[in-house]
Amino acid sequence: MSATATQAPRKGRIGALFVSPYVLFILVVFAVPLVYTVWISFHRFYFTAPGTDVDSPWVGLSNYKDVFTDPVVGRAFLNIVIFLVINVPLTVGLSLVLATALNAKIGGRAFFRAAFYLPYVTASVALVAVWQFLFGSDGFVNHLLGSHAPDPSWLVNSHLAMPMIAVFVTWKQLGFFVMLYLAALQNVGKELYEASSVDGAGRIRQFFSVTVPGVRPATTLVVIYAIITGANLFSEPYLLTGGGGPDHASTSPVLLMYQKGIEQGHPDFAAALGVVLIAFVAVVSVLARKLSERGN
Repeated sequence: MSATATQAPRKGRIGALFVSPYVLFILVVFAVPLVYTVWISFHRFYFTAPGTDVDSPWVGLSNYKDVFTDPVVGRAFLNIVIFLVINVPLTVGLSLVLATALNAKIGGRAFFRAAFYLPYVTASVALVAVWQFLFGSDGFVNHLLGSHAPDPSWLVNSHLAMPMIAVFVTWKQLGFFVMLYLAALQNVGKELYEASSVDGAGRIRQFFSVTVPGVRPATTLVVIYAIITGANLFSEPYLLTGGGGPDHASTSPVLLMYQKGIEQGHPDFAAALGVVLIAFVAVVSVLARKLSERGN
């Protein structure tokens, strides 16, 4: 047996050793809770004090029936669809344009990169305070608009609450996606821009003919990541609109899971809703990936 053949199993064991902490992390943090959540969703389950033994009878699809017949659940998923329709295109478009601009040789480039990334690493509570100052009922924007300000105001308006949250999240997370695109732009060859310039292409033509196709794999990542984070929206509606108001106009499925499972004591309903949300995110993400790959 050759030395290469004997070294292969050894390298495999060493690789497995390095990977094992991450595999353990996935099992403990994701796999086990997911399996337990699915189990809860098929039982009548209650949170109890440690050491208390309470029966959890099998109820089959009863919790799922409650989920699909609850009008608030339907409104929550509609809110997420509205959010994604606004947030995902804004995120992709703005982050790519800004990354392209910041990739050019401009003065103060490092400062602008840090400035766009700062909201992403800032606590949501602090950013919500800024947003409330701007778009609250007595906020700065309403004072500027005067009689043209919406009534009810932005964050308590059933038609504007979720779009405003979508814009807020876009602004907050923009720096992260700009960094992803900046990394992707390093792999777009400068010779492509030089060749297109020789052919008479201007900056706008180069953007659509060279930059956009060159960063398409990164765009797929950005779209899927934006969908996953958007579907798991919680802190923004909880903080900005006081828990999903007005009249559930900004309630998200994850916020509803918290309200049903923790505040109202129905973890079985919340577990079934969580499973439905996972299926929803998986389907939307797969469709988004196929649409993105079709353009390749």
